[in-house]
Amino acid sequence: MDDGLNDICLRDTSGWSFAALPATSARDKIMSAASHLFCNHGFAATGIDSILSRAGTAKATLYNHFRSKEDLISAVLEAEGETWRSWFFGRLAEIDGPAQTRLLAVFDVLEEWFSDPGFYGCPFINAVAEFDTGNDAVRRAADLHKEYLLTWLKAQAMEMKIPDVTETARSLAVLVDGAIVAAQHSRDPSFARTARRLAECHLASVHGKTGDSRDGQR
Repeated sequence: MDDGLNDICLRDTSGWSFAALPATSARDKIMSAASHLFCNHGFAATGIDSILSRAGTAKATLYNHFRSKEDLISAVLEAEGETWRSWFFGRLAEIDGPAQTRLLAVFDVLEEWFSDPGFYGCPFINAVAEFDTGNDAVRRAADLHKEYLLTWLKAQAMEMKIPDVTETARSLAVLVDGAIVAAQHSRDPSFARTARRLAECHLASVHGKTGDSRDGQR
């Protein structure tokens, strides 16, 4: 399949996409090809033959590693999730300052991600949107991915001594997901800044403080 997109998933992805990482084993080559096609063309629309053609491997090799396309989708989501979380939380670990600064930095890191030429949205949001909500494998993968973010958000809210850490984590997660979808649809990275301003308002309302020292620059 010639997707005509100049391998958009493979350009300037700064370590957040599994599809952009070097693939050495036959299994990784299949997964890398599948991830690229899934994120550019969709999970349902991408056929096994297209994956095999891009990976340059035989059908028998694919089925030696994956029992079905559904198994391959699950493996790709797991790999993409691990790669993205390593990049995302790694970037947040570089942020100095108190918990509120780290929480607001979430949206700065998102803007960095949205500005990448290879940005294609969140594969978990895309997969859940494509498949019936009763697809247990996709739903479990998406729920697990979201739980990592919620756990991190709760930890920061606890450090801020916010009364209802669960509600704050959920509120910020909604802003994260909304910014991702808006940026994907519009190709406008500044939705991250809009979400950041809303996060500042929420934190001020529950903690009685305004945003960090950069608030006036936003």
